[in-house]
Amino acid sequence: MANLKKYSIRVLYTFLSLALSLVFISTLYYFNLVNENIYKVFKIIILIVNIFISGFILGRKASSKGYFEGIKLGLLIIVLFLIMSLLGMGSLKLSIIVYYLIILISSILGSMLGILKKKEINS
Repeated sequence: MANLKKYSIRVLYTFLSLALSLVFISTLYYFNLVNENIYKVFKIIILIVNIFISGFILGRKASSKGYFEGIKLGLLIIVLFLIMSLLGMGSLKLSIIVYYLIILISSILGSMLGILKKKEINS
Protein backbone atom coordinates (compact mmCIF):
# COMPACT_ATOMS: atom_id res chain seq x y z
CA MET A 1 0.00 0.00 0.00
CA ALA A 2 2.89 2.34 0.74
CA ASN A 3 4.33 1.75 -2.75
CA LEU A 4 0.99 2.56 -4.36
CA LYS A 5 0.80 5.78 -2.37
CA LYS A 6 4.38 6.70 -3.33
CA TYR A 7 3.73 6.18 -7.04
CA SER A 8 0.32 7.83 -7.05
CA ILE A 9 1.70 10.96 -5.38
CA ARG A 10 4.60 11.09 -7.85
CA VAL A 11 2.23 10.64 -10.81
CA LEU A 12 -0.08 13.33 -9.44
CA TYR A 13 2.82 15.78 -9.13
CA THR A 14 3.93 14.86 -12.64
CA PHE A 15 0.51 15.49 -14.14
CA LEU A 16 0.07 18.76 -12.25
CA SER A 17 3.45 20.13 -13.30
CA LEU A 18 2.87 18.89 -16.84
CA ALA A 19 -0.54 20.56 -16.98
CA LEU A 20 0.79 23.88 -15.65
CA SER A 21 3.70 23.85 -18.08
CA LEU A 22 1.48 23.02 -21.03
CA VAL A 23 -1.01 25.74 -20.08
CA PHE A 24 1.84 28.23 -20.07
CA ILE A 25 3.19 27.20 -23.48
CA SER A 26 -0.34 27.01 -24.91
CA THR A 27 -0.99 30.56 -23.75
CA LEU A 28 2.15 31.69 -25.52
CA TYR A 29 0.99 29.89 -28.65
CA TYR A 30 -2.50 31.36 -28.39
CA PHE A 31 -1.17 34.90 -28.36
CA ASN A 32 1.14 34.11 -31.31
CA LEU A 33 4.31 34.58 -29.29
CA VAL A 34 5.49 31.14 -30.39
CA ASN A 35 4.98 29.56 -33.80
CA GLU A 36 3.54 26.08 -34.34
CA ASN A 37 6.82 24.22 -34.85
CA ILE A 38 8.34 25.58 -31.65
CA TYR A 39 5.09 24.81 -29.84
CA LYS A 40 5.26 21.14 -30.88
CA VAL A 41 8.91 20.85 -29.85
CA PHE A 42 8.24 22.54 -26.49
CA LYS A 43 5.39 20.13 -25.76
CA ILE A 44 7.72 17.15 -26.14
CA ILE A 45 10.57 18.80 -24.23
CA ILE A 46 8.24 19.72 -21.35
CA LEU A 47 7.00 16.13 -21.20
CA ILE A 48 10.51 14.67 -21.19
CA VAL A 49 11.79 17.10 -18.55
CA ASN A 50 8.78 16.62 -16.22
CA ILE A 51 8.94 12.84 -16.37
CA PHE A 52 12.73 12.87 -16.01
CA ILE A 53 12.45 15.02 -12.88
CA SER A 54 9.76 12.74 -11.45
CA GLY A 55 11.93 9.70 -12.12
CA PHE A 56 14.91 11.47 -10.56
CA ILE A 57 12.97 12.27 -7.38
CA LEU A 58 11.62 8.74 -7.21
CA GLY A 59 15.14 7.37 -7.72
CA ARG A 60 16.52 9.50 -4.91
CA LYS A 61 13.91 8.04 -2.56
CA ALA A 62 14.49 4.44 -3.68
CA SER A 63 16.96 2.18 -1.95
CA SER A 64 18.21 0.30 -5.02
CA LYS A 65 17.43 -0.63 -8.63
CA GLY A 66 16.67 2.80 -10.01
CA TYR A 67 15.95 1.42 -13.46
CA PHE A 68 13.19 -0.76 -12.03
CA GLU A 69 11.62 2.21 -10.23
CA GLY A 70 11.78 4.15 -13.49
CA ILE A 71 10.12 1.32 -15.40
CA LYS A 72 7.29 1.16 -12.88
CA LEU A 73 6.74 4.92 -12.97
CA GLY A 74 6.99 5.08 -16.76
CA LEU A 75 4.57 2.20 -17.27
CA LEU A 76 2.09 3.74 -14.85
CA ILE A 77 2.18 7.05 -16.73
CA ILE A 78 1.92 5.24 -20.08
CA VAL A 79 -1.13 3.29 -18.90
CA LEU A 80 -2.80 6.50 -17.76
CA PHE A 81 -2.01 8.24 -21.07
CA LEU A 82 -3.24 5.19 -22.98
CA ILE A 83 -6.52 5.15 -21.08
CA MET A 84 -7.01 8.87 -21.73
CA SER A 85 -6.25 8.51 -25.44
CA LEU A 86 -8.53 5.49 -25.85
CA LEU A 87 -11.36 7.33 -24.07
CA GLY A 88 -10.91 10.08 -26.63
CA MET A 89 -11.41 7.44 -29.33
CA GLY A 90 -7.89 7.88 -30.61
CA SER A 91 -6.17 5.14 -32.52
CA LEU A 92 -2.80 3.63 -31.69
CA LYS A 93 -0.28 4.88 -34.28
CA LEU A 94 3.46 4.46 -34.58
CA SER A 95 4.03 8.06 -33.47
CA ILE A 96 2.10 7.40 -30.26
CA ILE A 97 4.16 4.27 -29.57
CA VAL A 98 7.35 6.31 -30.02
CA TYR A 99 5.88 8.93 -27.67
CA TYR A 100 5.32 6.23 -25.04
CA LEU A 101 8.84 4.90 -25.50
CA ILE A 102 10.20 8.41 -24.92
CA ILE A 103 8.19 8.57 -21.68
CA LEU A 104 9.54 5.21 -20.53
CA ILE A 105 13.16 6.02 -21.38
CA SER A 106 13.11 9.43 -19.70
CA SER A 107 11.59 7.91 -16.57
CA ILE A 108 14.21 5.16 -16.47
CA LEU A 109 17.10 7.57 -17.01
CA GLY A 110 15.78 9.93 -14.33
CA SER A 111 15.47 7.15 -11.78
CA MET A 112 18.90 5.77 -12.58
CA LEU A 113 20.45 9.20 -12.18
CA GLY A 114 18.53 9.70 -8.93
CA ILE A 115 19.97 6.49 -7.46
CA LEU A 116 23.44 7.49 -8.68
CA LYS A 117 23.25 10.94 -7.07
CA LYS A 118 21.92 9.42 -3.85
CA LYS A 119 24.91 7.07 -3.70
CA GLU A 120 27.34 9.90 -4.44
CA ILE A 121 25.92 12.00 -1.62
CA ASN A 122 26.01 9.09 0.84
CA SER A 123 29.62 8.19 -0.05
